[in-house]
Amino acid sequence: MQIHMSSFSLPTSTPKPKRKPFRPIIASSFSISDQDLQSRGFTQHRSSTDLDLDALNTVFARVGFPRRDLTRIRRALDHSSSLLWLSHSKPGEPVAFARATGDGVFNAVVWDVVVDPSFQGIGLGRAVMERIVADLRGMGIVNIALYAEPRVIGFYRPLGFAADPDGIKGMVFSKKNIINRTS
Repeated sequence: MQIHMSSFSLPTSTPKPKRKPFRPIIASSFSISDQDLQSRGFTQHRSSTDLDLDALNTVFARVGFPRRDLTRIRRALDHSSSLLWLSHSKPGEPVAFARATGDGVFNAVVWDVVVDPSFQGIGLGRAVMERIVADLRGMGIVNIALYAEPRVIGFYRPLGFAADPDGIKGMVFSKKNIINRTS
């Protein structure tokens, strides 16, 4: 009996799907156009390469976030699927920032939306959020979530976010809520 090797196929692992290339949406519906941001002296950055992490940490602290370990900030940025920050006059120093993480297909969560208090009230938070959402939607992501303190929920509503849409209740793991069961 002869066995022809061509009739056999070896099991192969399933190839990883190719990641969709990032395609930012060029939107004329942004509240502040890219050209307007630039004419006001703001530069957009979509990479953390030139971002001064200590300066970002300072902006976090100025808006009431806790200061964070710089190594952990770098790791978080490296694992973000989308990020955008704006600088003004001093290269590397952010005045507005937001990032998102997710599975790259269905879901994303927006994190760390901040605007330095000295630059608040001129539309930078909205500009950053509009672009982050446009980036995520450009990747095909339709379920975009974020966590917001009660005092800023009103900021996110006009951007299309709703608290508990369709009765969905967000839940957060908390070690202190673990019920110890002894039998």
